[in-house]
Amino acid sequence: MRDLSHRDVVVVTGNNGLLGAGLIEALGKRGDPDADGRIELRERVPRLVGLDQDAQPQPPPTCECILLDVTDRDSIDLALRRVAWQYGRCIAGFVHLAAFYDFSGRPNPLYEQVTVEGTRNLLRAFRTHDFEIERFVFSSTMLVHRGCEIGERITEETDLAPGWPYPESKVRTERLIREERGDMPVTNLRIAGVYTDACDSIPLSHQIRRIHEKRLLSHLYAADPATGQAFVHRDDVASAIIAAIERRDELPEECSYLIGEGQTFGYGELQERLGELIHGSEAWKTLHVPAPLAKAGATLQEAAGRIPGVPEPFIRPWMIDEADEHFALDVSAARRDLGWLPLHRLIDVLPAMVDALKKDPQAWYRRHGLGDAP
Repeated sequence: MRDLSHRDVVVVTGNNGLLGAGLIEALGKRGDPDADGRIELRERVPRLVGLDQDAQPQPPPTCECILLDVTDRDSIDLALRRVAWQYGRCIAGFVHLAAFYDFSGRPNPLYEQVTVEGTRNLLRAFRTHDFEIERFVFSSTMLVHRGCEIGERITEETDLAPGWPYPESKVRTERLIREERGDMPVTNLRIAGVYTDACDSIPLSHQIRRIHEKRLLSHLYAADPATGQAFVHRDDVASAIIAAIERRDELPEECSYLIGEGQTFGYGELQERLGELIHGSEAWKTLHVPAPLAKAGATLQEAAGRIPGVPEPFIRPWMIDEADEHFALDVSAARRDLGWLPLHRLIDVLPAMVDALKKDPQAWYRRHGLGDAP
């Protein structure tokens, strides 16, 4: 294993996004003084370069942000010229986080333009500019896999069966990287649903909102409440990415790892815990609704959301189809090869999320794009 040092260069696309900002922060913290005020740890801070289409918010002083639009080859050319001039052509870790996603469930040309072709543009530009990438780390998703039965776990060998456009774009991009990488070592991290201490998870924030407002939908679910999806704290994702870079010489030339918490909590269990945290001892019942009925209701709500002045609903018809998919992960491969295990559990962080909501509901709602708090 090669610990990152001030001589190494790490480049991160999408550095202003949720994952990118967390990774830059984690790498920059290696330069913080220790408990005795010593700053020798700064020797472990690599030279950090962020590539993003937006310069805001400003990255920390430990990182230079260079404007980049992965759909524009001229933009990539200019950005990589800048990287080569300032930092050289040997990159310890190139972390590719820039991608498109939304929760509409509908096909969108941006999946192909940004996620797939944007990656192709980068890979070909590496060859044009003669870069040596010691490890290319691609952020994929656990959703590329087929769900499993309750009591089972998904492994890296589980069939690929993406159910909607976002994971479909990740499967196509993984395949593209395999075809285009040449002799560049590649690690795909298939990441679970990401959250932070403040939440910053679209599905979780909407679930918390429904329970907080005691909406009827907060008591209804179109699948077995024991089904659930794995999550992972943003800080744990950052540590997995750093481990992949530091072990860049030891990993296979091409490899994929599931990154998530080892325990998946069922939807019903999360409901009960959130109900208790938000409303006290009040029992929070979750009732099963037949999928056809739930899908019909979601379709009507989606249609109403197209009316001017009516807010778009979060729950879409495609989500009903996916509600019974269970994602519990076997992360033993990441533990074995990356020396990685998550340090957080979602169930333990829920109190912090709810405390932030109770402390300042308006700020919490605004942070998560939920409009005004009631």
